Amino acid sequence: MKPVFRFPAGIEMTRDKGGLLLLIVATSFLLSTPARAIERATQCLIEPAMRVSLRSSVSAQIVGVLVDRGSTVKKGQVLITLDATVERATLASARYRSVMEGQVRSAEAKVANNESRLKRREELQAQHYVSAQDRDDAAAELRVAQGDLLEARDNRALSKLDGLRLDAEIGRRQLVSPIDGVVTERLQNPGELAQSGDAAIAILKLAQVDPARVELILPAARYGKLKLGDTVVVKAEAPFNGSYQATVKVVDSVIDSASGTFGVRLEVANPKHDIPIGVKCSVDL
Repeated sequence: MKPVFRFPAGIEMTRDKGGLLLLIVATSFLLSTPARAIERATQCLIEPAMRVSLRSSVSAQIVGVLVDRGSTVKKGQVLITLDATVERATLASARYRSVMEGQVRSAEAKVANNESRLKRREELQAQHYVSAQDRDDAAAELRVAQGDLLEARDNRALSKLDGLRLDAEIGRRQLVSPIDGVVTERLQNPGELAQSGDAAIAILKLAQVDPARVELILPAARYGKLKLGDTVVVKAEAPFNGSYQATVKVVDSVIDSASGTFGVRLEVANPKHDIPIGVKCSVDL
């Protein structure tokens, strides 16, 4: 009878006819070990925290695109300029009208003159040198002059408001970055026509890579094991093979009844942009 050496975990060693030691691994051990590893490791994908398609809110010719694919951008940075020649000329006219003094001073002079005339008419009417009708006519002329003065002042105020509107309109012709991130695509160039609306072609596409985001889909059996603020380790696939500390930011409170799963969102700080974005990863839970 051949001697058999038994080891834990289903591993056996025996001798063949020539006395050579043979290693026998139980099938149950081979099958159970990968199963346990798969059960603990969850596949995932490292993604940007946000993707943005930058479009124009007005139809205008593109004058300049100040960044290119791969450029790092800051929130509020001007990325695209559109033609605003007509709007700038109209704004200059509105600003000039808002400080014009001619109409106001002319109206003020008419008011002062009619006030003096009415005062004289009232004195003469009291002495019965002029009729009450003359005094009433002078009073009416004064009211007309006061109305003209009010209109001149209103026109100046409206010109100031018109200037603010045109200034905002020119601002719409400068597209700024809504995020800190990087340019992933440049789809239009100077000289082309920027179209407005969601159906229009985007001029630039941006991605926010700090923080990076990891979305997990977990079975319902793991519900309650991860809580907001917990930290886990995210491992990037080869050839990167980096490990990163991630924080749990979102845990779905509703389980999908069809699949029996729920979602978890992780965030990984990436201030130096050294974490590879768009690569597969795993999370050891």
